Amino acid sequence: MNNPQQFYNTQINTYSLSLKKVKKQLTLSSTIRLFVFLGIIAGIYFGYPNTQIIVGSIVIGIALFIVMVNRHTNLSYTKNKLQKLIDLNTLEIDVFGGDYSKLSKGKEFIDPSHKYSHDIDLFGDRSFFQYTNRTATAAGKNKLANLLRSNNINNIDDKQEAIKNLANLATWRQEFGAIASLVDVSASVSTIRNWLQNYVPFVPKIMKVLPTIISSISVVLLVLLFLEIITFQMFLIWFFIGLGITGSQLKKINSLYNQANKVKDTFEQYYKLVDKIESSNFESTLLRERQQNVINDKEKASLILKQFASILNAFDQRNNMMFGVFANGLLLWDLMQCYRIEKWISAHHHKVDQWFEVIAFFDAYNSLGNFAFNNPDYVYPELIKEGTIINAQELGHPMLKTAKRIDNDILINKEEFFIITGANMAGKSTFLRTVALQIVMSNIGLPVCAKSCTYRPIKLITSMRTSDSLSDDASYFFSELTQLKRIVDALQDDEYFIILDEILKGTNSKDKAAGSRKFVEKLVKAQATGIIATHDLSLCEIASELNQVKNRFFDAQIINDELYFDYKFKDGVCQNMNASFLLNKMGIV
Repeated sequence: MNNPQQFYNTQINTYSLSLKKVKKQLTLSSTIRLFVFLGIIAGIYFGYPNTQIIVGSIVIGIALFIVMVNRHTNLSYTKNKLQKLIDLNTLEIDVFGGDYSKLSKGKEFIDPSHKYSHDIDLFGDRSFFQYTNRTATAAGKNKLANLLRSNNINNIDDKQEAIKNLANLATWRQEFGAIASLVDVSASVSTIRNWLQNYVPFVPKIMKVLPTIISSISVVLLVLLFLEIITFQMFLIWFFIGLGITGSQLKKINSLYNQANKVKDTFEQYYKLVDKIESSNFESTLLRERQQNVINDKEKASLILKQFASILNAFDQRNNMMFGVFANGLLLWDLMQCYRIEKWISAHHHKVDQWFEVIAFFDAYNSLGNFAFNNPDYVYPELIKEGTIINAQELGHPMLKTAKRIDNDILINKEEFFIITGANMAGKSTFLRTVALQIVMSNIGLPVCAKSCTYRPIKLITSMRTSDSLSDDASYFFSELTQLKRIVDALQDDEYFIILDEILKGTNSKDKAAGSRKFVEKLVKAQATGIIATHDLSLCEIASELNQVKNRFFDAQIINDELYFDYKFKDGVCQNMNASFLLNKMGIV
């Protein structure tokens, strides 16, 4: 069994040592780069008026400077990646300590109309999404949210296999997450997709060969200038001709550059993510299927994306004033890169959406693999096809601390309905959310917080929290009825596990008791399976009339004039309520 916290501390120590070495290399690189630049200036100053020395100093100096800039860029990337890896491991240590503040809450996914997510605090502050989410891309974050609220019960065994596979690839997951977190999110995936699909070319077809011709002539003229066969003035005229050709398309070039610059870092990182996916030997069938979506028989997607990233980086060199001016005058650099960009878009734009979807999938599933890795004592539900819906021993809520958590057994068969009674604060609502979360986790393939669990896959629908912008009873009651109507309608189309918490609160107690009884009878008649928690003990009488209904309760006891809860799930009907005791205890009455 793995020790996650020990693993994370070891990773922090390893990456910290590597980071110190890279920082020293960066300092040396900066110093060498400065000396190269000063050497160019010195060559021009001391070489004047010798043309050969000046041209030689500029050409050799620029070549060395570019090499040093690229080396410095690579070192900076390595430094940033190592820092991200340290941050990722530090974050996991913080989460084990109960600090979720650095994790996204997913508030944008809160939807009161969803079948269950709002009722069980799937999104928001201290939510299961916040606890689980480790995605590094916006697309991956959306993908994870969609998985949690999908209510999809298909191919759960394949999902389990995929999560187990990724749970065992902790270093791979962290590498993927570090690379992904370095993506510049200034442009969303949808923005990139729209740009590629709707791009209108402007570069003349002659640019396929003209930059090569101009570049060849420029090289010849440089040699002639170096040999003093032509004058510097003649070379200068040719240089300005090149600038003039580039300048004729400058407005369109700048427009393309502004668009390309926004996506440059995304493609730079995404090709590395795809490369990690391509080069991995996954055991899971589901992971291998997704992997095939980026592996082409002719050429790997990572190489195609890397090619585009290289083109965008080459285009970005125009920002280097020293290089940009000379390259556009002598090589038609900007037009050359614009042509290459347009050629790439024409050939590959239709594939990008699929590649990005694969990245989002692995980003989301890495979070699930991370959850499984962090909870090695959790169990993957044993899936069955009929009979029992849930048979779990020592089932607990994964968001509660182990030392304080009280686990419970539950066995509920198909078409059984539990009525749960209990005193205030005795644990009814927590238990309902525990069962609901077990179903959600099981359906997406996660291990659950239990000693053992047998599960027959079923979709979930709940009515546990009613919210309304109006304060009057009529609007609140109507909102409740709307939720219950939604459940009845859903049962006509599919099978659901139903979880209800104190329904019909917006009406008087007599009407509530009669209405609740009729609703439970309707659910039983519809052969539904589920749980309802209530304070209304009269509802428990239905168990003596319908074999499908079972009574369960959470107890409260008064010991030495103190209220005591054991939070244990028991057979029968609760007999001890605590409202009167608490009113007296707190001096309210």
